[in-house]
Amino acid sequence: MEGEELEGDEYSLQEEAGEGEEEEEEEEAEEVPAPCPLTEDVLKEGLSLLCKTGNGLAHAYVKFEAKYKNLTDISLLECFIHLRYVDLSENKLRDLSPLSILTHLLWLKVDRNLLTSACMQELPYLQIISFAYNRIKDMEGITHPRLANLSLKGNKIQSALGLSHGQLFNLQILELRGNMLKSTAGLNLPKLKNLYLAQNAIRSLEGLEALGQLTKLHLRDNQLETLDGFCSSMKCLQYLNLRNNGISSFQEVAKLRVLPMLQALVLLDNPCSDEPNYRLEVLVLLPHLQRLDKELFEQDERAEANKICQKRREEEKDIEGSLQGDVNE
Repeated sequence: MEGEELEGDEYSLQEEAGEGEEEEEEEEAEEVPAPCPLTEDVLKEGLSLLCKTGNGLAHAYVKFEAKYKNLTDISLLECFIHLRYVDLSENKLRDLSPLSILTHLLWLKVDRNLLTSACMQELPYLQIISFAYNRIKDMEGITHPRLANLSLKGNKIQSALGLSHGQLFNLQILELRGNMLKSTAGLNLPKLKNLYLAQNAIRSLEGLEALGQLTKLHLRDNQLETLDGFCSSMKCLQYLNLRNNGISSFQEVAKLRVLPMLQALVLLDNPCSDEPNYRLEVLVLLPHLQRLDKELFEQDERAEANKICQKRREEEKDIEGSLQGDVNE
């Protein structure tokens, strides 16, 4: 088991689940589902992928899928310790404790259940988890040391401060779209490469200085009015999506100069995107930018931006010279 890596798209969690679906009415959400334990028939139907066991002396099924079964109890899975890939999406689970014995587990998907917590016993080889569209309110208890890809989108998380960043030192992809976050505080994950924070209520950017390997940051559909919080230690950030926030001033856009590798920026549906010469003004401020709102800058735009830059530098020099002359007098 040790060192086994997941490959290909078969077990990727980056597929888009259907978005924009209506939430259940609160009354329905509080209803206790009728007991529906996993049965041997459902178990037999869902087992697949016969592989050698760790010692190579026997074979066992390593994949299990049971979706849309209304399951409330998966205790029967405790007997299948060789499982590596488990999909229990679209059920009514509130408790994942029977999975704690599955120490060979690599991949877990439990989307659209009734989970209120992502807390699980540490699983040494678990690399990918999706808890999308549950009722999870915090990020505590996620401690799997090899976890590389974590999806918590569509939950009710208000803060990331409970995240065990000291134990998630291999996490590279974190999906938190559609939660209730108000700040980025607590997301200091040094190996993180892709961070998805769209459709939250984020007003402030905090704790970003630790994200030295982050290459992609999605902050679309939030409530940002200022861009304080970005820093030069974010030396790998290439793509930044700020669509549909409250950025009204180019002075805020200028704060992105600290990002040395920024190549693609999305600012559509911010007040500043309605300003005259919007594209030129952004290019003047961020001359290394390759794309704005998914459109490449043309050579004539770059030439015009260079002229504007040069003219403004000359004007600044004239003003400085004039001020210096006044001081000498």
